[in-house]
Amino acid sequence: MSAPTLNQFQQQVSELLLRHRSLLDVMSKFGQSGASVNRAVSKAVTDCGCIELNAKKQQYSDELDLENSKTTLQSHLSGEVCEHCRDVLKSELGRNLFYMTALCNLLNIELDEVIADEYDKCSTLGLFNLT
Repeated sequence: MSAPTLNQFQQQVSELLLRHRSLLDVMSKFGQSGASVNRAVSKAVTDCGCIELNAKKQQYSDELDLENSKTTLQSHLSGEVCEHCRDVLKSELGRNLFYMTALCNLLNIELDEVIADEYDKCSTLGLFNLT
């Protein structure tokens, strides 16, 4: 089975969104789903322990160029997300994507255009995008 296109997904979201048709409802659900993604990552650390977080100050050096700085900066993450946590995270990310797509629908914005524009910006700006 091939993955649906962004247009197909956006159309499906448009057909399924019944309860939260208000822009304010969709915006609040989008924010709530983002918080659920954050919570799922936190639970992978604190409840399951499949990943660990060891955060400390990033060590920047003025002597390194931007390309070489990538090798010195850390994600502060160790371990691998287990299958259970991966399933939870995928579910929460999917819900977040659903509400982001619903927001696009209400504002008459094509999801594939959002991705294409961001891709072009990243390609053009490269490391200077700094997102």
